[in-house]
Amino acid sequence: MAGETVITVIGNVVADPELRFTPSGAAVTNFRIASTPRTFDRTTNEWKDGDSLFLGVAVWRQQAEHVAESIKRGDRVIVVGRLQQRQYEDGNGNKRSSYEIQADEVAPSLLRATATVTKANGRNNGQQQTGGYGAQQPQNGYGQQQPAAGPWATGNPASGQWGAQVTDPPF
Repeated sequence: MAGETVITVIGNVVADPELRFTPSGAAVTNFRIASTPRTFDRTTNEWKDGDSLFLGVAVWRQQAEHVAESIKRGDRVIVVGRLQQRQYEDGNGNKRSSYEIQADEVAPSLLRATATVTKANGRNNGQQQTGGYGAQQPQNGYGQQQPAAGPWATGNPASGQWGAQVTDPPF
């Protein structure tokens, strides 16, 4: 929608994501992230943490299921979405505000981790797509499927089985 505040936040997941379903069957995953700024203090020659910003994140539909399967507490993530403010009264009658991101994209940060991507089966429910609008045609030359090699040689791209697995780096 026009006029919404779109932001990108990088932070750490503070609790495992919770997958739920609405009465109509739509999947929604909720989790919280903490984004903490760090600055280098040249007088003490140390890094100092600033105040953490805690934000709720809501992810909907198929992506909600993917996030619930892929992200866990402690993972560093990149979230792009629309910032929303909610106002409510707490149990003591005090007016409060909370902020939540309606996520358009959620991805693991690869700054200090690696990931293996696994493509989820789409709308064809695991059936081989053979043609029609949007079907991938055989490629020749540039973009041709190459045999897997190196640390990325996992999965089977021909089978359409892709996904995300985040692992800690060796350092």
